[in-house]
Amino acid sequence: MKQLFDPEDIERKNILMLKILNESPVSLGARVIARKMQEHSIQLSERTVRYHLKLMDERGLTRLVGRRDGRVITDLGLEEIANARVQDKISLSISRIDVLSFKTTFNLRKKRGRVPVNISFIPEDKFEQILSVMKPVFQKKLAVSDRIAVARANEKLGEVVIPEGKIGLATVCSIVINGVLLKHGIPIDSKFGGILQLKNGEPLRFVELIHYSGSSLDPSEIFIRGKMTSVKEVIEKNEGKILANFREIPALSRSLVTDVIAEFREAGINGILSIGDVGTALGQTNVDINKVGMILIGGLNPIAAAYEDGFDVENKAMSTVMEFEELQSIEQI
Repeated sequence: MKQLFDPEDIERKNILMLKILNESPVSLGARVIARKMQEHSIQLSERTVRYHLKLMDERGLTRLVGRRDGRVITDLGLEEIANARVQDKISLSISRIDVLSFKTTFNLRKKRGRVPVNISFIPEDKFEQILSVMKPVFQKKLAVSDRIAVARANEKLGEVVIPEGKIGLATVCSIVINGVLLKHGIPIDSKFGGILQLKNGEPLRFVELIHYSGSSLDPSEIFIRGKMTSVKEVIEKNEGKILANFREIPALSRSLVTDVIAEFREAGINGILSIGDVGTALGQTNVDINKVGMILIGGLNPIAAAYEDGFDVENKAMSTVMEFEELQSIEQI
């Protein structure tokens, strides 16, 4: 006899709701939470979400704020996330990549449409200093694009509201490559994020890596926090370690991707650092049979440089999508 209610399924959905609340700087209502759960292929009505939230209120995991049904996560809720089952923690990173790839509508020739972005929260009083550290990174083309967007407290970048005392910075995420290639009918397999060693400005090898399929966080956030990069050294000496990502594409699509790369550059997207040959290792990383490896530049390299200088910046990698027209060159800021 089939169970009417599956306790494990309910727990999984509750954990996802808590994670959605934790990722938001503002309170969220049942309608918004239901919509965000759809991005993770979970279909729940607004009414059902509200029912689960009330039960979590009673357990002290969430708290109702305001006169409407907006809620925030509590310390107990954060503890619940930390203690969640291992299988519920993994693969969230690769799932997020798939969602943002699908949401990407950027047209290379028209230079318009939605692009995925990373959102960073910079202390308001440190913004000018951090901006001066980041500019050379953009100029060296160690970022996916030199286009950024800036917003002040209580303003929005995409769907993200900027908290008090912070300035929000949106940088183009390397997932834009996934999204555009997907629209060209080219499937792309996102393997891992890592630390790439450069020698004479060219990719040498990955010295650290984290597979997306086994991580709930963007690997770049982990590497930045660990201060494992030397982006400033690359700028000064053309050698060092940067954030990069590894992708694979079908061998038959290589020539088409090569053509698209030229269009990327014309559109101001410098995300593709290197592309290999069929079945040949790239960055000392083996590729599957009948596949081609690609190394993409990490979108958070400018933030990594700021961390190297001792600035603490909160990041929400792979955050949301924005219209490309809303971004402007770093030189105009």
